[in-house]
Amino acid sequence: MTVPLQPAKETDFPAIIALMNAAFRGTEGWSIEGDYIAGERTSEPLLREEIAGGALYLLAKDDVTSALLGCVSLRASWPDRWYLGALTVSPALQNAGFGRRLLEAAEAYAAIQGARTIEMTVVNVRVSLIAWYERRGYRRTGETRPFPYDDNRYGTPKRSDLEFVVLERQLGG
Repeated sequence: MTVPLQPAKETDFPAIIALMNAAFRGTEGWSIEGDYIAGERTSEPLLREEIAGGALYLLAKDDVTSALLGCVSLRASWPDRWYLGALTVSPALQNAGFGRRLLEAAEAYAAIQGARTIEMTVVNVRVSLIAWYERRGYRRTGETRPFPYDDNRYGTPKRSDLEFVVLERQLGG
């Protein structure tokens, strides 16, 4: 079953922020970051900055209630290479296959726009999440990127060994 996606509007910002903070830093869900990053995952200024920088937030909403069920950010790095970030699933829907369907819908959206490769970064200590993406066809590139220890807009790290692992997947094959 396909997850229909719709572009975020400014009126959706409070729901996006609440969902991302609950899913990434809350107490429910199988892949929260609270053990190694404290504070909020996002805020309105950060969300606005990401969108101004070219990120498109796509939303999955309940057909009946219009409640936000999940969201994902996509940004074209090059015409055929897109960055996928902030894949967020309501904690109540985690472990039910919704995240996989949301990821597939985001990949399909990017492919229609010309993407042939999807790239993402995941914090290195999120071992179960990296494995989840690998089961969906993503591969480690061998590249890592530094964690922004001097920028607390994404939260305050509780560990000194954080970095981002770069993953990518070729689409259409």
